Amino acid sequence: MGKTLRLAVLISGSGRTLQNFIDRIEQGQMMAEIVVVICNAPNAFGIERAQKCGLETVVLPHRAFPSVELFSHAIFEQCRSNGADLVAMAGFLRLVHIPSDFTGRVMNIHPSLLPAFGGKGYYGIHVHEAVLRSGSEQSGCTVHFVDDQYDHGPVLLQRAVPVLPDDTPETLAERVFEKECEVFPEAINAFARNWFSRD
Repeated sequence: MGKTLRLAVLISGSGRTLQNFIDRIEQGQMMAEIVVVICNAPNAFGIERAQKCGLETVVLPHRAFPSVELFSHAIFEQCRSNGADLVAMAGFLRLVHIPSDFTGRVMNIHPSLLPAFGGKGYYGIHVHEAVLRSGSEQSGCTVHFVDDQYDHGPVLLQRAVPVLPDDTPETLAERVFEKECEVFPEAINAFARNWFSRD
């Protein structure tokens, strides 16, 4: 596929989105290589996924840091030392402060059509529960650049899915996740094309 983007992936849980990246890179569908996986939860299954694939894996428990600033500094020092071009938050559930040299170089995916159902407390199954309570007829997912607020920053791509009459939070979550698996790699590939067009 030619040039590859150096990608740092931040995770907090099972690493399903990380696995999607791994699979798509192996299939030649992403213009990226994963240079480091950073996890804030020492018992997260995503660590095992990363290590099984031989990826550089760093665990930075957020509780070990007395402030968001110090936690953020530790994360981005790892990104710098591994030469990351882009940071992808893949089910990463902690707030970080983006340093100036990474502005416009940190992406997140959120399981709703932002700005709806975003912000502190809106993560995982809680998002889909809120969508169903609201009576919304559609939901979806959003890839956006990250700033210093939860689920905020410029939107890059969105995909909608219908909310079906018999949906549960779990069935809606699975349908949204299928779209996440498509749209996050698309956004990363678009970033990569723009990144290398500067050369």
